[in-house]
Amino acid sequence: MLGVLVNVFTVFVGSLIGLLFKKGIPEKVSSAAMTGLGACTLYIGISGSLTGENVLILIASVVLGAIVGTLLGIDSAINLLAEKVEQKFKKDGKSVSLAEGLVTSTLLFCVGAMTVTGSLTAGITGDNTILYTKATLDLVSSMLLASTLGVGVLFSTITVFIIQGGLVLLSALVAPFLSLGAINEMTCAGSLLIIMIGTNLMGITKIKVADFLPAILFAPLLYNLVPFILSVLGL
Repeated sequence: MLGVLVNVFTVFVGSLIGLLFKKGIPEKVSSAAMTGLGACTLYIGISGSLTGENVLILIASVVLGAIVGTLLGIDSAINLLAEKVEQKFKKDGKSVSLAEGLVTSTLLFCVGAMTVTGSLTAGITGDNTILYTKATLDLVSSMLLASTLGVGVLFSTITVFIIQGGLVLLSALVAPFLSLGAINEMTCAGSLLIIMIGTNLMGITKIKVADFLPAILFAPLLYNLVPFILSVLGL
């Protein structure tokens, strides 16, 4: 768990630094930075989406994820829980979008091959090298995110700990189901969500990205089910 704790610490420190810089940044500069951050997020999402090997798995994962997420009302639930906290951060009649910062940073910090492979490797072999590398990258990312999206990024330290810590603790159980191919499909689906975040940050769209989160779970599940179904059908 040492690698996870280091990663959580770097996100916490980076977020604090970003929040301190945010206070002295003019609104027009902040807006420009948000657009730039959105463009960089698009690049990250597009790069990650190219790891997928089966576009049908991606389509099925996103569609099923959207259906399940919308029926469960994930986005609404997150915003509802965030509303009370947001009231504490109001300034000049405007409130910092805690939910947006939380969801955006959580996806960027927790979706990707480094999160999965790093956590599994740490849990199975005790080697935290990948998580240490990821922690360094997240230090910089959290500073940029917090300076534009606010305090929600700081709260993502909780989700980073839960998700990565959970993977480390469950590594022995989930490792057999997360082959390189499964990780690639999960990264691809998650990266598509990151692309949605990028367009949101640039003001192009207003997608409820949280409602698509189940797609990340469907991707590795379908990757493992498709060969089994084909073998049963004799194809």
